[in-house]
Amino acid sequence: MPIPPYVSALRTRIGTDLLWLPGVTAVVLDADGGQILLGRRADTGQWALISGILDPGEEPAVGIVREVLEETGVDVVVEALAAVTVTEQVRYPNGDRSQYLDLCFVCRPADAEAAQHAYAADDESLEVAWFALDEIPDAFAATSAVRLDRTLDFMLAPARGPWFGGGDQINEQARR
Repeated sequence: MPIPPYVSALRTRIGTDLLWLPGVTAVVLDADGGQILLGRRADTGQWALISGILDPGEEPAVGIVREVLEETGVDVVVEALAAVTVTEQVRYPNGDRSQYLDLCFVCRPADAEAAQHAYAADDESLEVAWFALDEIPDAFAATSAVRLDRTLDFMLAPARGPWFGGGDQINEQARR
């Protein structure tokens, strides 16, 4: 899906100024966790995790299920929240600037057989494909690599809970 209508409406008011948005990302793993679903982005040509912007009032888990279905044709089940982070500012080719509060979810296909027929279901991706976790393409977006690492760490020790960013700096930053 192109720029959501509410973002376009905001852009008419604020121009290219920084826009703070809620985002969601999916680490979609197959049933045994050995393969991951990635999309090759139309805007950069890089492979990346499936992600998107929440619609106003949309629950994050509902939003990521919608985004994965819209972008890949795969219906997923959300298993866990793996990380809550703030992205770096993004400057798009048209000059628009955005920054995202990103919630990264672990997801699995609702129907494993149907998921094998994933396809680029919208114009955001040039193609989508399943990859073994140890065969991620070289042209993998750096931001996706960080999210994937955090998610895999979470999956090794889920009792720790999601990654919330900042590490030891949280208290220091909060006191400023």
